[in-house]
Amino acid sequence: MTVITENVIPGNHGRIFTTNTTSDSEMNAIKTEIEKIDGVKDVVLITEVFPKEFIVHTIKLIKNDDIEKAVSALGLKAIPKGIFPLFQL
Repeated sequence: MTVITENVIPGNHGRIFTTNTTSDSEMNAIKTEIEKIDGVKDVVLITEVFPKEFIVHTIKLIKNDDIEKAVSALGLKAIPKGIFPLFQL
């Protein structure tokens, strides 16, 4: 485990999470709950795929666990999927 795999790194690349919800209203609840975390810049919902995904962008280092706990409080799961490439070739 590294800083990059265990955290959402600040900047435009963000971190992708998958979730077990099938409901758009639950996706909006996830967005609202995550946006309450100090340092979260925005949450982008991706509802066109299955399982549904969301991307979290931050302005400071935030642990994946903090996001997972916020989603867990809603009775749902959030699993970090990956990060955007930092460099485009």
